Amino acid sequence: MVTEITDDDEGKKVVDESGDEVGIVADVQHGTAHVDPNPGVTDKVKSKLGWGDRDEDTYPLQEEMVSSVTDDEIRVNA
Repeated sequence: MVTEITDDDEGKKVVDESGDEVGIVADVQHGTAHVDPNPGVTDKVKSKLGWGDRDEDTYPLQEEMVSSVTDDEIRVNA
C-alpha cells in the first residue's frame, strides 16, 4: 500500500507497530516526513528505521517503513 505523506502530516506523532511513540513529524519535504525522535528511542529502533548513528535534529522517514497514516498518527514498521 502506497501512503502519501503531505504537509498536513506535520505535527503528527510517529508510532511503531506496538503503538510506542518514536517521534513527531517536524517537517515534510517532497513527500518525505522528517521526524524529530523522542529522546528515549533506542538505537535498535533507530537502526530499523534506517536512521543509524547520525546525530541530527530530524531524520527522514523512508516511505517503505510507513505502514499507515491516520488523522492522528503515522505508524511505522520498526
